Amino acid sequence: MLNNFTLLLASEDLNRISLASWDWIIIGLFFVAMVWICWSVVKKKKETSGDYFLSGRSATWLAIGASIFASNIGSEHLIGLAGAGATSGMAQAHWEMQGWIILILGWAFVPFYERSMVYTMPEFLEKRYNRQSRGILTYLSLASYVLTKVSVTVLAGGLALETLLGINFWVAALALVVITAIYTVIGGMESVLKTSVLQTPILLIGSLVILYLGLQELGGWNVMMATCASQPVNDLGDNMTSLMRSGQDSAFPWYGTLFGSAIIGFWYWCTDQFIVQRVLSGKNQKESRRGAIFGAYLKLLPVFLFLIPGMIAFALTKQPDSIIGKQLAVALLPDAATGVLANPDLAFPMLVNTLLPVGLKGVLICGILAALMSSLASLYNSSSMLYTIDIYKRRHPETPERKLVTVGRIATVIVVILGVLWIFVIQAMGKSLYDYIQSIQGLLAPAIASVFLLGVCWKKTSPKAGMWTLIVGIALGCTRLLTMILHPQSHNIFTYLFNEVNVYAFCVMLFVFCILFAITVSLFTRRPDEEQISGLVFGTASEEQKAATRASWGRWDIINTCIILAITVAFYIYFW
Repeated sequence: MLNNFTLLLASEDLNRISLASWDWIIIGLFFVAMVWICWSVVKKKKETSGDYFLSGRSATWLAIGASIFASNIGSEHLIGLAGAGATSGMAQAHWEMQGWIILILGWAFVPFYERSMVYTMPEFLEKRYNRQSRGILTYLSLASYVLTKVSVTVLAGGLALETLLGINFWVAALALVVITAIYTVIGGMESVLKTSVLQTPILLIGSLVILYLGLQELGGWNVMMATCASQPVNDLGDNMTSLMRSGQDSAFPWYGTLFGSAIIGFWYWCTDQFIVQRVLSGKNQKESRRGAIFGAYLKLLPVFLFLIPGMIAFALTKQPDSIIGKQLAVALLPDAATGVLANPDLAFPMLVNTLLPVGLKGVLICGILAALMSSLASLYNSSSMLYTIDIYKRRHPETPERKLVTVGRIATVIVVILGVLWIFVIQAMGKSLYDYIQSIQGLLAPAIASVFLLGVCWKKTSPKAGMWTLIVGIALGCTRLLTMILHPQSHNIFTYLFNEVNVYAFCVMLFVFCILFAITVSLFTRRPDEEQISGLVFGTASEEQKAATRASWGRWDIINTCIILAITVAFYIYFW
């Protein structure tokens, strides 16, 4: 929904939050707490790269789970996801109800990552496959972080703060960048983890208040469901409450969203450095797994904290007798004939401005700042770690540990600068990049996800299969992205597959192709040595390794896992 941010800037001042003295006091206390946490981290010297990038592998489950959640939530959730709820309803909930995939990270992948003692995901690919695979994933990850995640997060954050508070875009964006970069550069992963423990509850409290007050103003859950159920989203019988749309729906066919979101989620939650670095920092398998379970609990919340408030905002525009409903209708501009909102991304800021009393607005602003800063901090730390460990240290293997820490800090500054400079390119491109930015992950994820999945599940997956699957899969994904941008006018098999097929359906097809391709190449190339894959593939762990994994979980880990799965199943049954 980033393409709609221009509408926010062009709107009237209705959506800007008016803050009282108590609100500013709360915001000030938030920054005082941030400074105190960062100062306590700075006093500890970071002697080694492990200390700096992985907090000395000493993180507890609470910090890991909070960091997983806080790193994931950004301005695209606070603004874009609410806007998606106000227009498409439940269709995009598939990407948020992914706590079950985080459980796969904790139960299936944590043992492999812990045994290998890797710092990065490209390093794991080198151990499992070869050096070429490591290099491909390193450069791909760095490019995607700088060109999409860092730049888009800064851009969206600056636009959100300008929209909500009236602060000049570049002042807001650069202040966000500088403040976050300072505590990330100085404190490394420990700063990211400890500030997340502060940021997560603030974000949760502010968003829960919006949900509660919104439902109270509307008249309850049933009113929201009835109103949204009466709003069609296509000519196939689907409405805003439809989680599983018709397979003929052009935007969200059920098979594309159900399986495509799972493929993207598997890549993001189980193999992307941005997230996995949190569990790599755990004291041991027990803390890492429990951190993943805690993160899975938290990941059940965004649908209710951000998407459903968007649906509430839509429903309120249908209540002309409500003062707040009238204000929302003026800002969101529903079409008189279809009911479709012209400015859906105003949903969240308008709810904040019309529902929250003095003091709670300050809490919500702190939550927004927390979401923006935690996402940026995680991106900075992961990007600098990829450069330091997978590029610099490989070229200079004898580099002292303290110098690696310095290189990591310099790399963070460079990533920050490149990300900010790329904002100018995004703005010069206009809306096109906004239209396709959400598709990039779906086009890159299949190749990476298939290589990791086969790598740990099938010991016959060969090193060349891993390398060539990455090359071919990414090439096909980039071809699809290029044709989506160019919009070729001809109609043939090529343009049908690479331009006309729904992008999420294409993601599913590309994933299946990558799996079959890797299997085929493995059958005709040399399989890896048993020694190389020892402990890295199911069935190759030693008895000691199996015993260590078994001792790392207990009854309550299983109970909590079952609760998360049950909630997920219940959610799908209710909205099916």
